Amino acid sequence: MKRKIKIGMVCPYGWDTPGGVQIHMKELAEFLIKEGHEVSLLAPVSDESAVMEPWVVPAGRPVPIPFNGAVARILFGPIATSRVRQWISSGEFDLIHIHEPAIPSLSLLACVAGDGPMVATFHASAPKQKAIYAIGPILEPVLEKLSARIAVSEMARETLKVHFETEAVVIPNGIDTTKYSNGVRNPEWYRPNTIGFLGRFDEQRKGLSVLLNALPEIARAFPDIQLLIAGPGDEASVLKGIDPEIVRRIRFLGRLSEEEKADFFKSVDIYVAPNIRGESFGIILAEAMAGGVPILASDIQAFNDLLQNGKYGRLFQNESSVDLAKQCLSLLSNASEREQFSKNGYAYALTFDWKSVASQILDVYEVAIAGGTGVTLASENRGWRRLRNE
Repeated sequence: MKRKIKIGMVCPYGWDTPGGVQIHMKELAEFLIKEGHEVSLLAPVSDESAVMEPWVVPAGRPVPIPFNGAVARILFGPIATSRVRQWISSGEFDLIHIHEPAIPSLSLLACVAGDGPMVATFHASAPKQKAIYAIGPILEPVLEKLSARIAVSEMARETLKVHFETEAVVIPNGIDTTKYSNGVRNPEWYRPNTIGFLGRFDEQRKGLSVLLNALPEIARAFPDIQLLIAGPGDEASVLKGIDPEIVRRIRFLGRLSEEEKADFFKSVDIYVAPNIRGESFGIILAEAMAGGVPILASDIQAFNDLLQNGKYGRLFQNESSVDLAKQCLSLLSNASEREQFSKNGYAYALTFDWKSVASQILDVYEVAIAGGTGVTLASENRGWRRLRNE
């Protein structure tokens, strides 16, 4: 797209609570701004004083609700509706890019309130659920307003088809490959035979318990094995009941900055992703590959798809500590295989670089705004009649 455009983005989740959708939107916005486009991003914010990005517009404090095996911090209601409408009215946007409009949060409100070029990205994948089918007929007339739909993976695309009988173009999540390739090994973290885990480790769906149950078998063959665990969570609850001989091989690093994350990947011999469910893409695997670390991941569909059935990383049977230990021991024993995974994975990770991904998104923008005159505010009555399917 040659001309510069004014883009409004809408985030459904709390901006100051790190998550895959928020990171995706932040990095996309930063890339587009560097390319000369103008971006304003509306998001729920718990602490406005903590927002560092000048292009982020706080819309109010989010409320936590359980969603897809985790906790989503969302914002809905009359005050949020008013702020969305004010933002659209004053924005003079060429296009609005909303994320997860099926979630009852700001994105859905923006879809109701706006008229004109609107693109939506769908991140989540979920099995057939009665609750979603129940609200499907309500959401369908709202989602029909969208000029274009993007799914971050085939799983997310299939979820959209199942629940709403609509199609989307698949454009993966993006990463800054340079950031991860430029990471450096931290001598305070690394020693030979180090494996790593990164994520909210006290969320059951992240699968840390599967890895911990495999650790005794791994330690029998490699007594010097070290497990680095990075991310937020309750360390005491994770270590409860674990043999002290295993505990001494575990080190918690806490929450890492993006720069520290890059160094983390350079400081492990194998990155282990034992996630049980709830993943639609697996951005952490793309980041790890960009950092040059060989991957061992559960064979959930998202990871299997991303690693192309084991071409770019080892897979183990989901929730099987026995198979995890077996595959990990095989990788630790085969330096040449690890090197091959590292080399091939890095080359593959370049396909997820923002230069490629953002270019594809801009192509969608171009189609959406062709012949359009920008985003306007829908009449309040007409917008909510669409939501009620009247």
